[in-house]
Amino acid sequence: MSSKAARTERSDATREQILLAAERLFAEHGLYAVSNRQVSEAAGQGNNFAVGYHFGTKTDLIRAIFRRHDDRIDELRTALVAGTAGSDSVRDWVACLVRPVTEHLAELGSPSWYGRFGAQVTTDPALRALTTDEALSRPSIQRILDGLGRCLPELPDEVGRERSDLTRLMLVHMVAERERALAEGGELRRATWRDTADGLIDAIVGVWLAPVTRHR
Repeated sequence: MSSKAARTERSDATREQILLAAERLFAEHGLYAVSNRQVSEAAGQGNNFAVGYHFGTKTDLIRAIFRRHDDRIDELRTALVAGTAGSDSVRDWVACLVRPVTEHLAELGSPSWYGRFGAQVTTDPALRALTTDEALSRPSIQRILDGLGRCLPELPDEVGRERSDLTRLMLVHMVAERERALAEGGELRRATWRDTADGLIDAIVGVWLAPVTRHR
């Protein structure tokens, strides 16, 4: 192996160690309670500037953690969407949103931190918007939104936006709670991630198909 290849390999390994350490610390303590110095130490880096050197700002680091997982989630989602094409079932399209996330968390095993990391990101409006915009840029997400749009009853704009927010909150926080329970040995509402997905899909479909109160 050439010296350049060896340096590249070491750099890639360092980046991976930093990503893993940052994801865990952010998940457990929050995004702003954790410093770059703490991430560097947890990643086994003697240089306190390692995070800045490899990732730039904290926002860049958070974006890198998100992308590290979302690439795999998008693979699962794209495959599921391909098998759902043409469906007129709200449940089928909601499943395309939910199952790729729960399947990825199942793949990670326990303990994992990505579910709780995602919940921490939602507490910051700017970061939430950043990750939401990146997710919406995925063709698979656009196909799901188009599929849902064809199946759902006509809703007032404000109701549609509200139910979209409810969908995001339910998905993000329910998987975070299950991940936390697995890590801490807490009570599990469902036995498996697949069962968790079933419950979430049921609930989200109910949200979208719920009646709309109209004031006279």
